[in-house]
Amino acid sequence: MPWSNQGGGWKGNNGGPWGSPPPGGSGGGGGQPPDLEEILRKSQERIKNVMPGGGSVGGKGYILLILLLVVVWLLTGFYRVQPDEQGVVLRFGKYVEQTQPGLNYHLPWPVETALTPKVTRVNRIEVGMRGFEQSARSSRVQDVPEESLMLTGDENIVDVDFTVFWVINNAGDFLFNIQNPESTVKAVAESAMREVIGKNNLAPILTDRRTTEVAVQELMQATLDEYKAGISITQVQMQSVDPPSQVIDAFRDVQAARADQERLQNEAQTYANRVVPEARGEAARILEAANAYRDRTVAEARGQADRFSKVYEEYRKAPEVTRERMFLETMERIFGGTDKIIIDESAGGGNGVVPYLPLNELTRGGNKQ
Repeated sequence: MPWSNQGGGWKGNNGGPWGSPPPGGSGGGGGQPPDLEEILRKSQERIKNVMPGGGSVGGKGYILLILLLVVVWLLTGFYRVQPDEQGVVLRFGKYVEQTQPGLNYHLPWPVETALTPKVTRVNRIEVGMRGFEQSARSSRVQDVPEESLMLTGDENIVDVDFTVFWVINNAGDFLFNIQNPESTVKAVAESAMREVIGKNNLAPILTDRRTTEVAVQELMQATLDEYKAGISITQVQMQSVDPPSQVIDAFRDVQAARADQERLQNEAQTYANRVVPEARGEAARILEAANAYRDRTVAEARGQADRFSKVYEEYRKAPEVTRERMFLETMERIFGGTDKIIIDESAGGGNGVVPYLPLNELTRGGNKQ
């Protein structure tokens, strides 16, 4: 069935290259298939009508057609980068440059192409749990034990569910340095959390979540920077930190016992803080009193010794007078506060009692009245 340019159409018994369609088949409800020769002829006539010269296509017409196609091809190089995107230009598949939001231009395909990943969108990765929306107002969270169960530094098992929020900070690194960004971020997050949990005891993990979150975020960022992933971790948020459900009752008992232990220790420390300073203060008071008594006794002894030395010096000058004065002072000190009866043995007649008027007694009696 050769093609005939002169007679037109297809030669052969079937009337075309596919033969006659079966009755009732496709092709317009049982009609003949479209005539390709007629289609080609009409296309040539349309091109002739468009080209200048009224149907005669010359060299200038072909040049204008080629220029028109070239202009249309060059215009396909314009592309727009949205405010939340960053443009990345590839030349034959190789990274060339990054472009900012707005209208930009690159050499048309297949020389250059442009990718526009969203760099301001906050992406979210869940580790240890999966959230499912049951309806518009309710959702369900499914725990994933193979991701959430971790071992602490004091050999306790803890169930940690957390969420990681991240954005793209370098579109070029993000597109070409990592193959699966979400899987990479998730793997790095789980590894960092296990490392931080494994270095700390259970108590601070349960009571101080913020410290753990900051440590995991810093470790994740350092790892991704080492990979040159072009990703910035904005936040790590721990959703729940609990012991496994199988041992949570025993864990609560242990926590209650530890709380009682800490309470008793605090009470004992409070008592010690109160008693020890009191004992130290009392000891200091006794020591100061002893020192004062010592200083007073020593001072009195020195004073008595000095007084005796002075008396002895006077005694050496007039021994008789000094002995008599000392005798009289001693007798005055002894009999000064006692009741006295004076007897004069040299008095004649009577019993020798010397009458005297006790003025001090009269004064004492007058005061009583």
